[in-house]
Amino acid sequence: MPIIRLDGVDDPRLAAYSGMTDAQLRDCPDFEHGLFIGESAKVIDRALSAGVRPVSLFLEEKWLAQTQPLIERLCAADPAFPVLVATREQFHVVTGYEVTRGALAAFERPPLPRVEDLLADARRVAVLEDVTNYTNIGAVFRSAAALGIDAVLVTPSCHDPLYRRAARVSMGTVFQVPWTRIGSKRDWAAEGVGLLRSLGFKTAALALSDDSLPLHDPRLQACDKLALVLGTEGDGLAASTIAACDYTVRIPMDHDVDSLNVAAASAVAFWELRTKWR
Repeated sequence: MPIIRLDGVDDPRLAAYSGMTDAQLRDCPDFEHGLFIGESAKVIDRALSAGVRPVSLFLEEKWLAQTQPLIERLCAADPAFPVLVATREQFHVVTGYEVTRGALAAFERPPLPRVEDLLADARRVAVLEDVTNYTNIGAVFRSAAALGIDAVLVTPSCHDPLYRRAARVSMGTVFQVPWTRIGSKRDWAAEGVGLLRSLGFKTAALALSDDSLPLHDPRLQACDKLALVLGTEGDGLAASTIAACDYTVRIPMDHDVDSLNVAAASAVAFWELRTKWR
């Protein structure tokens, strides 16, 4: 088994783990669609199950025994697969991370599908508008996987679901729920809502408004195809997005609470409007 214990931190195979920002990984010239880093055995395992191609594995010595089943899986597919093992000091020097949840793996970034192809058989879709908190993105994907969402669309200014923290918080569900980007401009709704409508979707903006529908309104559940549009932390959805959508929807609440964190709101909305029941 090709366990490579590092003599130093200048091994060129460590480049993806050291000194490269998320943007630099995405633009890595050696790979057509760039790279991303997966963290923890759960995330790495789900990426592999989704058919994402691994490039290398990098871990501290202390994680070696725990990661053994994953290493065996990787080496069964490629006996020469590089498994780079470092001391705690080496790992910290390379990554700058004080704490990780296990091994790291560099993966080739898969190409993003067209919206039309992604939604061919979808009935419930989430749209994330300009969400910039990686923890929230990961939590939304985890709820989407658990609560019957067929696909997630992210706008041009929404942060990357494959970023290390987002994928880790999602528990690897970013590889289970199909996703892609929608729109090519900052005002994504100018073209994106029309595209969704052309594919048979009604659009529901989750926002506070005097004329908003409560989440349990039967008109929403009656929609054969429905896209739930969720806004960024703090500012919520753009006024132009709300105006473009078919419905404005609110979650009825008690004790004068008017809104929830986007991750919590998504879970409530996904559950209430799901079409798949166990």
